Amino acid sequence: MGFFDRFLSRAEEAPLPGLEGLLEARGVPGDLPGLGPLLPSFEAHRKPQEREAWADAVAELHALGLGLPEPWSDAQDHLLPELVPAWVAERETPWSQGFIDGLSQRICIAGVPIPGAWIRLWDQPEDDVLDLALDHLRQRSEGTFERLPSGIYRGPWRDGHDAARLLLPEVWQGLFKDQHPFLAIPSADTLLASPQILLPKLMEEVGKSIQASAKPLQLALLERIEDRLVTARLQEPHPMSSPQRELKQMDLLEALRQQEADLEPSLGRPATVAMLKTPQGKPMTLAVWAEGAPVLLPETDLVGFTSAGGVSLGLYTRQTLPRINEIRGEAVAIWGPRRIRYAAFPTAEQISRLECFATAEQMKALLAPGGNRPAAPRPPGQPGSALGQGAPPLPRHLQGAGLGVQDAE
Repeated sequence: MGFFDRFLSRAEEAPLPGLEGLLEARGVPGDLPGLGPLLPSFEAHRKPQEREAWADAVAELHALGLGLPEPWSDAQDHLLPELVPAWVAERETPWSQGFIDGLSQRICIAGVPIPGAWIRLWDQPEDDVLDLALDHLRQRSEGTFERLPSGIYRGPWRDGHDAARLLLPEVWQGLFKDQHPFLAIPSADTLLASPQILLPKLMEEVGKSIQASAKPLQLALLERIEDRLVTARLQEPHPMSSPQRELKQMDLLEALRQQEADLEPSLGRPATVAMLKTPQGKPMTLAVWAEGAPVLLPETDLVGFTSAGGVSLGLYTRQTLPRINEIRGEAVAIWGPRRIRYAAFPTAEQISRLECFATAEQMKALLAPGGNRPAAPRPPGQPGSALGQGAPPLPRHLQGAGLGVQDAE
């Protein structure tokens, strides 16, 4: 019998760790507001590692200065989805999931995005929480698009969740028979749609939104190709290719402008970023590298150099920077668009190796319309300021019209 007793007997299970001890070990007070109603969720875990993970989620929220959620039974009826630029999702702490290139989806309660730690405390799969939020939005999406005088269509809801309805293809994909729709979400409460023939009108509406909205969402247009939603791929010689490129670059400039506030000052100075357009209407981004301190240079089309005294030294194609092999940059650890830190300013000889876009005098003339600062962003299609009559001749590839200059700020 002794043999069978040993075979059939079970070792006593180790006692499960209590929440008070787990929180104490993590330096978290045990009397956090809202912790009591969540205790049944903690007690339901019967494995030590599950309880450890639950306590880790509480500690994460405490470290970030964020509160605890309501119990799942109370919170689940108030979930709604939200779309934000990918750089916003990367910058902030709430839970997010990629949607398409440049856009991420989040989940909100009363307009506040929820942290990922809340989902872990609720013991719910992320996809299930998102599906429930989408169901709630679907229930609010009755009604049909209204046709504007321009011929394009606008979502009728205007409840702050119009852009998020991009996540519900059944709402918009059947708008145009035998044509795939082009869409725009310039602000959170705006969802616009049009067939390809009305793209100029769609871009006009986006331009109006730029003027009216203090918080742009995404300016670049989107299109449905088969069963995929993507940023509209309008290639030359499509007449709307340059306006679409301009909208994309305005989205980039907004991200760079916001990024500047989070860059570590000790790393150096963020390069001043702007946008200019050639006489052919092609928009190009520009970063100005000023002598005198390390620079944090984003990946723009052009780079302009200025001396320590503010004298223009010329505009050059940024992709040719590797020709200056004596100066090596290093990537900056920062959310959003990539920046490279350069500690040393190139010499005149080194700059001469780069592909020149505009000479020093021409660069000075291009930036002249706004004085020392370029002009503010304009809606697509609005002409820029012409250069003064006394400006020096432009290079051949810039001749024929004035250039509009747009600043990131």
